[in-house]
Amino acid sequence: MTALIALSAVLLDGWLGEPKRWHPLVGFGRLAERVERMLHGASDVVPHARRWRGIAAWLVLIFPLTAIMAALCALPGAGMVCSVAALYFALGHRSLHDHARPVADALRAGDEAAARARVSLMVSRDSAALDVENAATESVLENGNDGVFGALFWFVVAGGAGAVLYRLANTLDAMWGYRNEKYRHFGWAAARCDDVLNYIPARLTALTYAVLGRTRLALRCWRTQAPAWDSPNAGPVMAAGAGALGIVLGGPACYQGEWHERPVLGIGPRPTVDDIERALRLVRHGVALWLIALCVVAGLRNV
Repeated sequence: MTALIALSAVLLDGWLGEPKRWHPLVGFGRLAERVERMLHGASDVVPHARRWRGIAAWLVLIFPLTAIMAALCALPGAGMVCSVAALYFALGHRSLHDHARPVADALRAGDEAAARARVSLMVSRDSAALDVENAATESVLENGNDGVFGALFWFVVAGGAGAVLYRLANTLDAMWGYRNEKYRHFGWAAARCDDVLNYIPARLTALTYAVLGRTRLALRCWRTQAPAWDSPNAGPVMAAGAGALGIVLGGPACYQGEWHERPVLGIGPRPTVDDIERALRLVRHGVALWLIALCVVAGLRNV
């Protein structure tokens, strides 16, 4: 059933993409903003207290919704439908393509302004100061884990409730997991929980990229370059992805007007517009590989 539900959700995501109206994650984001306004506190709240407020906010938002989904997925008959729906809403495979391909199309048409506008929807960097091809390729590889393989992994581990837990935690990290003055303490729980939930999926994603690309180079880049990246999970994913594609990613980047020196990942030339599609293909083939593996495991268990 796990393999069948995963296949159904991936096909549904490919067919429908993200809901255009009333997306559950949009509603969750608005709820998170309200909880933040209630619990964040004024500027005079001491860091220790603000960290506990952030922990409370994370628990209030995550556990009730995860428990509800666990109960729905356990219902006789309807539980399978709920599980498919949960994984469908947690997946961002089609969305990844819908965001990255317009960037490549604009670059091929010679419209750099449109390409920068499109890529700004994918990354948090200053669009006026970034390398569009580099940023888009990095985003595809990193979000292959955050938006696809992480959700699939936690679905396999804990069903629809696991997929929902992962996606909601990932959303809170995207909202609160910053090291700036506002979120350094309040967002601590969101960032740390996301790190924990992504630890195994990120390394499975890196291994998937390596298997489907230039394997030896990907594994070498993962082993030697990933530890220098500031994120313990994005490092392996992006280093292995860059090695698998035979390109170089990383380097200096501008965030909110400030330049940050980032390590170089991978070996080879800088990415071109064609590498955006190559990165998307790597994710697509990875999804197919995971689904085949699930079906094989399901078949062996039924022998």
